[in-house]
Amino acid sequence: MGSFTSTGGLGITTAAVDPATGALTPLATTDALTDPSYLALGADGGVLYAVSETKRGAVGAFRPSESAGLEPLGSPAAVDASGPTHLSVAGSRLLTANYTSGSVSTLALAADGRPAGPASVLRHHGSGPDADRQAEPHAHQVLPDPGGRWVLSVDLGTDSVRVCALDPDTGALRVHSETALPPGNGPRHLAFHPGGSLLYVLNELRPLLTVCRWDAAAGAVEPVGEVPVAPEGVSGPARPSPSAVVVSPDGQFLWAAVRGIDTIASFALSGDGGKPQLTGSVPCGGRWPRDLALDPAGRRLYAANEHSGDVTWFDVDPLTGLPRRAGSAAVPAATCVVFG
Repeated sequence: MGSFTSTGGLGITTAAVDPATGALTPLATTDALTDPSYLALGADGGVLYAVSETKRGAVGAFRPSESAGLEPLGSPAAVDASGPTHLSVAGSRLLTANYTSGSVSTLALAADGRPAGPASVLRHHGSGPDADRQAEPHAHQVLPDPGGRWVLSVDLGTDSVRVCALDPDTGALRVHSETALPPGNGPRHLAFHPGGSLLYVLNELRPLLTVCRWDAAAGAVEPVGEVPVAPEGVSGPARPSPSAVVVSPDGQFLWAAVRGIDTIASFALSGDGGKPQLTGSVPCGGRWPRDLALDPAGRRLYAANEHSGDVTWFDVDPLTGLPRRAGSAAVPAATCVVFG
């Protein structure tokens, strides 16, 4: 579990998971990396990667150890950009989305999994109508498509999703296509439907979920509809600010975390998943749910509630997909949850 050390977080916390109840028992922490706000596992699960969401952005690698928790794997590597907020692994490359710089970086991975520079950086260009949040590009997520051929990046500042080709030798990214979303949406994260022909973009500036067709052969994203992630009449201390989207492994359900009103929206994905139906909205169990994760079995959801400093878990009804709160663990300034 990641957290912001600059606001009281402990860095990266490892925890044991009770298979019967889903309960978390924190085991160890490491603050070897400043502000490890987002985490990702390597392909074989043997290395954990973390961004350092700082002005001089970097990434760190850790090897899980039963005796020592997380052992740093070499020194952090610079991403040559500011404010990395998301990272993922694509083959032998580590990818980061750099919010402040509005760029995407790639770094080579050594045989033992450690990242090494220099980084290859693709800078985004453009802006949006929100003068406060969209005066310049703000890459918020980057990940490979399910087939591993393409790299997709989501940019909140330019209201767009870019599809890139990754050069396996140099690590350079080349923009293949760019899809514009409605101006002012502020796209933050996306998730693929397991059927392979759809993806869902969660927008931060407008509380909407954009449904898109995904053409893996052509490397093309086509928006086909939008649905609200907050029911009418719901109010809170701030405007709805969606943060994370998760799709169930069987493709039947989708969940979205919504900050401000501090809820988890639940959707049914009937048919091919092209028309999500909002079936309910439950409290997130804390304040400001920055991340949402599904356990490997698809039975429970975990919300990282940044402002209340906890990770809350929910049992998922297998028939309706509706989450039911089951417990929580204290994780100061929590920002991310991954399962190893």
